[in-house]
Amino acid sequence: MPRFNRNLARRKRHLRLRKRVIGTSERPRLNVYRSLNHIYAQIIDDTVGKTLVAASTLDPALRGQLEAAGNTEAAKAVGELLAQRALDKGIKQVVFDRGGYEYTGRIAALADAAREAGLDF
Repeated sequence: MPRFNRNLARRKRHLRLRKRVIGTSERPRLNVYRSLNHIYAQIIDDTVGKTLVAASTLDPALRGQLEAAGNTEAAKAVGELLAQRALDKGIKQVVFDRGGYEYTGRIAALADAAREAGLDF
């Protein structure tokens, strides 16, 4: 009898979500990946398959500032840094891809911080 695999279930949810969420050059996709210790976010143009902007808790700009990298405060910092970099490149509107995760905790903190910093989604 197969056991429940949480990561496999998340990947299935993400594939279902990706059928509808597509990033274009006018409105690229903000993708989020969460591990136990870190959080990663990138803005992707799916028409050419290119990452336009990226930020994570492993980023040198944040590495020394964070007490812990796996909490909501770190996710807020990543969201602010990502939004700042996106605005510098002229990206104002994005489509949010939560990666199959529930919109709570670190995912919501990153999204809210990016919105407050100026991204529109």
